[in-house]
Amino acid sequence: MRLRDRLRVGRRRQKQAAWAMEIGLVGILSVGLYQGSTTVVVNAGVGLFVTQLPPVLERDYDIPMDPALTLWITSAVFLHAFGVLGLPGSETNLYGSVPWWDHLTHALSASVVAGVGYATARAFDAHTEDIVLPPRFTFVFILLFVLAFGVFWEVIEFGLGEAARAAGNRALLTQYGLDDTMLDLVFDTIGAVIVAVWGTVHLTDVAGYIEQQLDARKPG
Repeated sequence: MRLRDRLRVGRRRQKQAAWAMEIGLVGILSVGLYQGSTTVVVNAGVGLFVTQLPPVLERDYDIPMDPALTLWITSAVFLHAFGVLGLPGSETNLYGSVPWWDHLTHALSASVVAGVGYATARAFDAHTEDIVLPPRFTFVFILLFVLAFGVFWEVIEFGLGEAARAAGNRALLTQYGLDDTMLDLVFDTIGAVIVAVWGTVHLTDVAGYIEQQLDARKPG
């Protein structure tokens, strides 16, 4: 049984929640513009761009996007942008004042990355007999895929931070030391495990679409 069925959250409620978060991102972007905060503006702007991908993929490319999948993606970018902004009147944002906020957003974002890796791997597995991915291997593949992306992301954070410091500006993405980086990777792994265990619930249709596109490109 799907989690939304256990919680009795219907498709309409999921769409409303995703829409509310998109409005929240517009609000965060507006606050960033008012404050003149490049960090808030960029993170909220990127978040808004990401939230437009599911409807575009569904409308223009006929990729089936379950409302829960859209809500999943929207939640990840909204919580990140909200964490960068912080609460009104607070001197620091949620990343600086709430110890577990960074871990929450890393786990959620990693689960989205894991979902992409899972759907792609299952599609290739079903597309050709030359590729066989046993369940145990798929589990390991998702973990390695997410960890590789996580390391890449940490390198980007470090590079942007160093470039900003050299230019005397505030970093768009902030690192808090080696211990924080290692914890980020731990929570990346948690997000990957969640998808590896329960990924079939919302990603089967997406994997099926990718498989169809691969089949359509086979030589006649």
